[in-house]
Amino acid sequence: MTRPSYDTTAAYPRDLAGYGRDAPHARWPGGARLAVQFVLNYEEGGENCVLHGDAASEQFLSEMFNPAAYPDRHLSMEGIYEYGARAGVWRILREFDARGWPLTVFGVASALARQPEVLRAFQARGDEIACHGLKWIHYQNVDEATERAHMAEALALIERLSGTRPLGWYTGRDSPNTRRLVVDDGRLLYDSDYYGDDLPFWMKVRRSDGAVVPHLVVPYTLDCNDMRFALPQGYSHA
Repeated sequence: MTRPSYDTTAAYPRDLAGYGRDAPHARWPGGARLAVQFVLNYEEGGENCVLHGDAASEQFLSEMFNPAAYPDRHLSMEGIYEYGARAGVWRILREFDARGWPLTVFGVASALARQPEVLRAFQARGDEIACHGLKWIHYQNVDEATERAHMAEALALIERLSGTRPLGWYTGRDSPNTRRLVVDDGRLLYDSDYYGDDLPFWMKVRRSDGAVVPHLVVPYTLDCNDMRFALPQGYSHA
């Protein structure tokens, strides 16, 4: 596959051209015409909760309209998230089992640690377990040292729980430092914190030590995320 020239080290570090009008033939294995990555975001138990040491309850992505962040337990919000771990994940796995389809699990490390039975189910199916961070929180305003420490702890925790170190990364609510920190790690093969293309591509990224290296990006198709059903009008502009 031809590599586009996405150079994050350039004076203007965005690439609005991409593959251009003539997208390359991906040449998927076995002559396949289409490659699909089914992703399950496993976040339940990793959301904001005072039991986890957070300052307040979760506000993001629930069936409640504009919920406040309370500096105490929010039992209704906790219950909404617990549904995913108690029932929702098993519904999804039954459907994928019936079809023989694999999953890539974007697993929040602390969430997997709080529900080891789910992790064992993913492993029994042979699913890829990529790291979705230590906690399911916004990192835009988190300082670099804390984000780096969270990343290292998350990778180590999943490796300890599963016996295998993740090769993929997806923060979701990332910061300007996230991709550089992923590349600094040196052992992660790709990240999916990008929504701007249909095909995988390579980026030039400058590590913290100044070296410029190629890094694989596997774009995430956010408009297919079921988050659209938790928003009042879905993705009304999509």
